[in-house]
Amino acid sequence: MFQKEVYVFDKDKPVKAIIRNYREKDFAQLIRVQQECFPPPFPSELWWNEEQLKNHVDLFPDGSLCVEIDGEIAGSMTGLRVNYTPGEPDHSWEQITDNGYIRNHQSEGNTLYVVDISVSPAYRKLGLGKWLMQSMYEVVIQLGMERLLGGGRMPHYHKYKDEMSAEGYLEKVVNGDIKDPVISFLLHCGRTPVKVVKNYLEDEDSCNHATLMEWKNPFGP
Repeated sequence: MFQKEVYVFDKDKPVKAIIRNYREKDFAQLIRVQQECFPPPFPSELWWNEEQLKNHVDLFPDGSLCVEIDGEIAGSMTGLRVNYTPGEPDHSWEQITDNGYIRNHQSEGNTLYVVDISVSPAYRKLGLGKWLMQSMYEVVIQLGMERLLGGGRMPHYHKYKDEMSAEGYLEKVVNGDIKDPVISFLLHCGRTPVKVVKNYLEDEDSCNHATLMEWKNPFGP
């Protein structure tokens, strides 16, 4: 089981946070976080449901993390294990995560694949997303996997789609010419781009694109 205490900062004020595996008793709060992160008109059927969450804690509890502040869940991050070979054909989020149900979890998979990371808007100034990501890197090391991998949305790409390709947009984000709220965040967390994937998920802002981004286990498997 995973549990650690850290101090995050609200401006200059330290705030204690607990990062731990989420459990069945947390499901209502986890769904609340999704509702706060993705309010209407985001379709409610795309929020976590209890069956998905039950699969997460039953099939891969090591990959089910949440962050708690003053007894309230402020965010979560979920992953599953897959076997990934660099250069293999593109996949969609729905294919690789079993639409969030992770019934395709491979207990000996070489890669921890990110299903979702969500932080409630009220807590975003505390840097909890980066702490969740760092904690998942620790899971990769503990379980001896090769990498953490996942698709990052490109939510500002729609502003530039008539000027450049998605690959050109990614290059400008990496060079610091454009700031993208998701890709730039993942770069801050130590993730590096692998490739742009088309038709990754239905996402008008990203024009259905995502950037596959990885973090390699520095200790190697």
